[in-house]
Amino acid sequence: MSLLALDDITLHLGQRTLFEQLTLAVERGDRLGLVGPNGSGKSTLLRVVVNQIAPDSGRIVFSKGARLGYLPQELSELGEGTLLEQVIAAAPGRIDVEARLTEIEEALMVSTEESEQLDLAEELADLHRRLVDLDLDYAPHKAQTILAGLGFKTTDFDRPVSEFSGGWRMRAALAGLLFQKPDVLLLDEPTNHLDMPSVAWLNKFLATYSEAFVLICHDREFLNRHVNRIASFEVEGLRTYKGNYDAYVEQRRLELELLENKVKKDDAKKRELEAFVTRFKAKASKARQAQSKAKQIERMQEDMVDIPRPRQTISIRFPPTERTGDNVLRLSDLGFSYGNHRVFSGANLLVRRGDKVAIVGVNGAGKTTLLKIIAGELTNYEGKIEPGSRVKMSYFAQHHAEVLDRSNTVLEEVGHAAPKKGQTELRGLLGAFLFSGDDVEKPIGVLSGGERARVALAKLLVDPGNLLLLDEPTNHLDTESAQRLTDSLEGYDGTLIFVSHSLDFAKRLSTRVWDVHDGKVETYPGSLADYIEQYSAVDEAPKASVAPKAPVKAQVQSREQNKKEQAEQRKQRAGLEKAVLELEGEIARLEAEQGELEARLAHPSTQQDPEEARSVAQRYEAVRSQASMMLERWEMISAELAEL
Repeated sequence: MSLLALDDITLHLGQRTLFEQLTLAVERGDRLGLVGPNGSGKSTLLRVVVNQIAPDSGRIVFSKGARLGYLPQELSELGEGTLLEQVIAAAPGRIDVEARLTEIEEALMVSTEESEQLDLAEELADLHRRLVDLDLDYAPHKAQTILAGLGFKTTDFDRPVSEFSGGWRMRAALAGLLFQKPDVLLLDEPTNHLDMPSVAWLNKFLATYSEAFVLICHDREFLNRHVNRIASFEVEGLRTYKGNYDAYVEQRRLELELLENKVKKDDAKKRELEAFVTRFKAKASKARQAQSKAKQIERMQEDMVDIPRPRQTISIRFPPTERTGDNVLRLSDLGFSYGNHRVFSGANLLVRRGDKVAIVGVNGAGKTTLLKIIAGELTNYEGKIEPGSRVKMSYFAQHHAEVLDRSNTVLEEVGHAAPKKGQTELRGLLGAFLFSGDDVEKPIGVLSGGERARVALAKLLVDPGNLLLLDEPTNHLDTESAQRLTDSLEGYDGTLIFVSHSLDFAKRLSTRVWDVHDGKVETYPGSLADYIEQYSAVDEAPKASVAPKAPVKAQVQSREQNKKEQAEQRKQRAGLEKAVLELEGEIARLEAEQGELEARLAHPSTQQDPEEARSVAQRYEAVRSQASMMLERWEMISAELAEL
């Protein structure tokens, strides 16, 4: 029996039919990739499985005792307690066992009947045995290993979950799911909140994961590594294919090619029969044959199939850009700090024409900070930034999709980025990003995350520069759209600097790597694939088993040096603690202002005044963006403080 079976599921959202008699089964050991364009229903289908959305008809059947684990794209809440406590509590049945233990202990305290006390004591012993079994099967060290693999420091384990930012809470939720090892694991874009080292660790974990999982992911390489079957939302419905994503693409291509050839042959045969009927239907000697062939035509028309319409996907083409000088960008002695937290210093970097630079490093190392400095969003840096001749810079960042003017229509928002462009040209560009007809008149406020990302990309493409800065451009794009963007950037004739957790995107495009770590930026003159291969080889090299003993003089000098370092650390810690308190005060002030602005936006008088509503909405987005930046600073400084 299947672990999970969806039988004739139908779901309507408003006037739109999302699923029509959809059928899908997940077997033991299945590694199923769920693919399709944005809006096709991938995430919605997972929400139907976990009973967050009820279908209009059909049923969902689970194997007896089968356990589900679900990681959504956005996390609504996480429980109380420390990080490690939350992950350990995810062990199946632990919460129920501990709750029952408390009930039994309280009942024993008030019980006066001997028989009742014996029954309670027997159940108490059984519950303790179950707790011991849980501790063996779900040992704390396994939870710690998973947390470390996902980028948490050991000092994070005892921190309350409430102290972590949204991205780190998502990691905590993922850690809990991986720890409990459910029979079916539902993962909706699990790499969105991970840096490359954590993605690499998750790759290793899933490679040895023995249970079934369903995976939605826009990273083609990640899908290819882990799935053995694809369920794809095609125009004719949900179709399944054996193999990984590349195998699905080839099977689908051959399927459509064979279908097209069959339709051509049927059309040719039909025309031949029609010609015979037309020629001989009036002749008495051929009338019976003509009548027989006419009936054959009728049967053919009943059996003929339509070729599925090509699925719409974004179509991106970067026009030729103005040629820059050989040196596009020079960074000299670049340094940056958030308060007393030093992000990096002494960075000397040169970008040449045609370079495609991948910025890598763990979360919080300063990748996005470096990109923001180059883009001019952060100005309080040390050192110099010198653009080369005829350099025109364009910048796309994750938060750009979130700070679009929600009161603008799609057409207005993109038009503001290129006021000299005509309506026809703008509509043509938006059509390439799947906004056609009345879609261009939709307000930004009603768009999904993927649609807003496409609007932000369209704003970039409406007037692209010859130096592109991209921060996680494939987030919120479906697999095929991410692939199209990657394809188009391979043909881009300008210079590219980017941050991306997508291995497929980064490996295909990069010709140079900047590694941000330990307060510095190191360069590697090769692709990310070369870089990963080199450092994997270093990691696998045999290590010396015994370190040489230091001379006595060196040991004395080392102790003196340690004292100096400890004094410096105390000084640094005091500065960081002060910065944390200042940031917490500023964040509280901004959150209070956000609340006031939300109340103003909801007030009827504001809604009746479009100018005031727009002004308040713009201020709200500005305050939210500033609060997000402050929270990022607080997170980085808090991490540094915890490490000290």
